[in-house]
Amino acid sequence: MAEYERRPGGEGHKGALKEKGGFSTSQILAVVTLLPVSGTLLFLAGITLTGTLIALAVATPLFVICSPVLVPAALVIGLSVLGFLTSGAFGITALSSLSWMVNYIRRMRGSWTMQMEMAKRRAQETTGQLGQKAREVGQKAQEVAKT
Repeated sequence: MAEYERRPGGEGHKGALKEKGGFSTSQILAVVTLLPVSGTLLFLAGITLTGTLIALAVATPLFVICSPVLVPAALVIGLSVLGFLTSGAFGITALSSLSWMVNYIRRMRGSWTMQMEMAKRRAQETTGQLGQKAREVGQKAQEVAKT
């Protein structure tokens, strides 16, 4: 029976916890450890957001005054970063594709070599069988010729 279903006594999850004996030690330890860490990180996120908003409010007049210089500079820097990232992505894609093709060719060459070896073995076996059959037919023809 699933834990979320109602128990016969109408206790729901509480009944399931009582049946299992409550929370395990590892669950309690995880909550006790993660609660202060997550609270600290949330506090730092709030402080960072507040500081960013104050800095933006202070720097906005400077941005407005210097905007004829800052906007083109930001565009150039942004497009340069975008170009480098795109170039890197294309390079990684190209190297991955080449690596895949080399591995594919190696596998195919390996399987082609195995297929050729199997074909050689089959040809040798067939030749051996035909030779044996020819000997048998020759022996039978000699026996018929003697009688």
